[in-house]
Amino acid sequence: MPSEATGTEKTGEPLKLQPKNLKLDKLAAADVKKINPADLVKTAQGGADQLPAPEDVAEAPKDAEKTASGLASKLLTKGTGTAHPTANDTVKVHYTGWTTDGKMFDSSVQRGEPAQFGLGMVIPGWTEGVQLMVIGEKRRFWIPEEMAYKGRPGAPQGVLVFDVELLEITKAPETPADVAAAPADAEKTASGIASKVLKAGTGTVHPAAADTVEVHYSGWTTDGKMFDSSVSRGETVSFPLDKVIPGWTEGVQLMVEGEQRRFWIPEELAYKGRPGAPAGMLVFDVELIGVKKAPEAPADVAAPPADAEKTASGLASKVLKAGTGTVKPTAADSVEVHYSGWTTDGKMFDSSVLRGQPAKFGLSNVIAGWTEGLQLMVEGEQRRFWIPVDLAYGGKPGRPEGMLVFDVELLKIEK
Repeated sequence: MPSEATGTEKTGEPLKLQPKNLKLDKLAAADVKKINPADLVKTAQGGADQLPAPEDVAEAPKDAEKTASGLASKLLTKGTGTAHPTANDTVKVHYTGWTTDGKMFDSSVQRGEPAQFGLGMVIPGWTEGVQLMVIGEKRRFWIPEEMAYKGRPGAPQGVLVFDVELLEITKAPETPADVAAAPADAEKTASGIASKVLKAGTGTVHPAAADTVEVHYSGWTTDGKMFDSSVSRGETVSFPLDKVIPGWTEGVQLMVEGEQRRFWIPEELAYKGRPGAPAGMLVFDVELIGVKKAPEAPADVAAPPADAEKTASGLASKVLKAGTGTVKPTAADSVEVHYSGWTTDGKMFDSSVLRGQPAKFGLSNVIAGWTEGLQLMVEGEQRRFWIPVDLAYGGKPGRPEGMLVFDVELLKIEK
């Protein structure tokens, strides 16, 4: 929703503008970091509800298995599976973690909810250790601090002890044979993106930058290491195409629905210099599942027409569809709306219509042009607003600039 400032509620994110990255909630490629089990979900609270620490929590027993890295482990329950996960696979586990003084710092068991994550995205002790396991197995690990969170503020320190049960393994897509470099027959664009069609699509329309797309994808660095995959998670991802890295914005516009294509994206069009993100040229296999067209920019987006209503503040508006209600909201009310917003050059910067989800907010918690403008409306009404810059974001960094144009449908008023 259009918010006054930054933060939450009154200082909430403006218009749900997504950062220029590829994550968009679950797309981890943009903000790839070493996830740790304690970060996956809320840290367990201390007190009487703590699960008891193992008797050997202080140090690994003599009969523990040890690897060359210093990781120690002990089989607690034999598994039923035969296959071991690889670092690229996604696993589902139950676990509990303690420091060597017996203090529990996290437990999926206590929460009653298993954790699922890419095995290459966790601390080294987990990446190495869980690869020793098979489905159904329970194993205790003593992880040296160099393979855990050494020096990480707020994380448990020293040797850490984990009891882990491996519940599921989702095999990662295979690394492409040509991951190191684009082949000679790859298509290339002027910007340097190389791509190759893996499967022809069934559609005929290409998405535009303002459209929202639904995709499946997997991403690798050129050494063959997979850093993210919606396929492994078993869940497609939807996002506005102009809110991701430039290589995706350009590349996916080459595709049609049903198409599968491999991209080699130069680092200048990916995450060059972004801390914690995958570096260098990146390789993505993308399947375009669906395209949702963005609302078209109004013909009068550049300036309000002569017949627009104007208020003393300079706000201009025009009724697009009469409402069915009789009561207008006040600044103290909450409203539910659908909206799309454009800059005066016709570029759409946000749309709840495109997301398919109405926005709900307190009318006093948004930009001044919205607070004033929506009080002119009744339920069911659709209205176009031309909001002067001083009633919008007033030049705030990172916000859409200048006069803004919004098409708003008032769905509900909550007194």
